[in-house]
Amino acid sequence: MPSPPVQLATGVWRIPTVGSSAINSFAVLDDDGTLALIDAGLKGAPKRLLAALSLIGKRPADVSRILLTHAHSDHVGGAAKMRQHTGAPVHIGEHDAAFLRDGKRPPLDTSRPLAKVLSFLGNKLPSCEVDGTLTEGELVPVAGGIRVLHTPGHSPGHCSFLLERSGILVTGDALFNWRDKISYSFAAACSNFALSKDTAERLGDVDYEVAAFTHGAEIRKDARAAVRQFLSDKKRGK
Repeated sequence: MPSPPVQLATGVWRIPTVGSSAINSFAVLDDDGTLALIDAGLKGAPKRLLAALSLIGKRPADVSRILLTHAHSDHVGGAAKMRQHTGAPVHIGEHDAAFLRDGKRPPLDTSRPLAKVLSFLGNKLPSCEVDGTLTEGELVPVAGGIRVLHTPGHSPGHCSFLLERSGILVTGDALFNWRDKISYSFAAACSNFALSKDTAERLGDVDYEVAAFTHGAEIRKDARAAVRQFLSDKKRGK
């Protein structure tokens, strides 16, 4: 049985598309009853995403837009099918848009030995039409505003999202929370791992109550303090 949606706040749900929290998408309810979907999972994720929408009382036609954190297959694999099922426009960071359109994964940081191996194996990505791009500081007009935070490094156009009214930060792959332990994203999966670590610092500077991760379960209690402590420890070499 697929894991059911997890409500993070009024009108905000985490939707597990692999396991209980291995890969997550998010649904955000707008004031008019429509939804924004954040991330579309792997290629087979639409079945789970559509089932999750039904569980929260919504139809595919209720999805008004699809926001993607970055152009990696575990986040955009289901984007084309979800665009087809819902009729919703797809938006992604401006520096990742061409990769998604062309079906090519962003380049990997080949200073990492494993990244060299992954690059050798190919760079195919499930392609999808891009209806709009996201830019740093942009406020997407959904549920009181979804603030776009450009956090490049994991990919050139990687974005995190701050749901300002509900106080939820969606980190994307800027930070993981594997087994309830915060970490940087995998170095071999980054376009520029050093840059990814640098821009993750932004996630300690904004205000939120809940940290929601695309890989791993959310942190509900003292989330900002936990993120800041992780970043501080890493700076000190812990």
